[in-house]
Amino acid sequence: GLRTLTIIKWALDMINARLAREGKPPVDIAAIPLDDPESFELLKRSETTAVFQLESRGMKDLIKRLQPDCFEDIIALVALFRPGPLQSGMVDNFIDRKHGREEVSYPDANYQHESLKPILEPTYGIILYQEQVMQIAQVLAGYTLGGADLLRRAMGKKKESVLKAQRESFIQGSINNGIEESIANEVFDLLVYFAGYGFNKSHSAAYAYIAYQTAYLKAHYFPEFMAATMTSMISDVAKISYYAAECKRHHVPVLSPDVNESESVFSVQGGNIRFGLAGIKSVGENAIRTILEARNKDGPFTSFEDFCSRVDS
Repeated sequence: GLRTLTIIKWALDMINARLAREGKPPVDIAAIPLDDPESFELLKRSETTAVFQLESRGMKDLIKRLQPDCFEDIIALVALFRPGPLQSGMVDNFIDRKHGREEVSYPDANYQHESLKPILEPTYGIILYQEQVMQIAQVLAGYTLGGADLLRRAMGKKKESVLKAQRESFIQGSINNGIEESIANEVFDLLVYFAGYGFNKSHSAAYAYIAYQTAYLKAHYFPEFMAATMTSMISDVAKISYYAAECKRHHVPVLSPDVNESESVFSVQGGNIRFGLAGIKSVGENAIRTILEARNKDGPFTSFEDFCSRVDS
């Protein structure tokens, strides 16, 4: 039920219609590269207005600090931009580790284990996702993934009696795997701490994928993407003005509505965006349908009198 999925479809319809006219292959949004340089440059500049999940002022500030350069970083952005991680200092640790200002360890310089590196490397040693909590329990203490999920839930609820039993099980399993008891204890404490902030990575990845697709469309097909975005907000004057200002900033004019040029929705003409008739206040669907039918049947209107005679009000 995401509005953004409709925006992507509308943008692709316009893009692929134009590419077909130009004799070029269509864009397959499911096949775009996940390491596109232009898309990541757009993100690094915090040019994320209209980009799914990444357009709020706070998120733009976080992006500017993080400077994402891979898809895993976008997944992390979605998970990090929440009150818990922001208030705990976890976000600062993540950014400092990414940029080499803090040592990357798995998970802490004083108690780490090489087996945790594959799990924590994508997040620079920070335990960010619920799945990482489960994987650590699986690798370090021999939990099944079902058992690890029960551990994750217990840590999230922080029930002392349940946690005590889980600690004993975790430490014994770790010792059985040749892990020092002191390391197992420290890692368990860290898991309890981070489990309160942990986010579901599969959810974050799905949102990040859509965010990346919209960033890609904005980076490569700006007029069509913004026209689709404004169409999705066609009854919201404030939003249309906001996005029109973004178009102006990118030197893409939003042309005035025109009975001979406008469609019902926002469209792209010669690289410019044409205002949609449905965005005009008090102009209803029936009136627009009548105008378009008359124009399609007998060609452009030649004068105000011609318009009045051909459009049945």
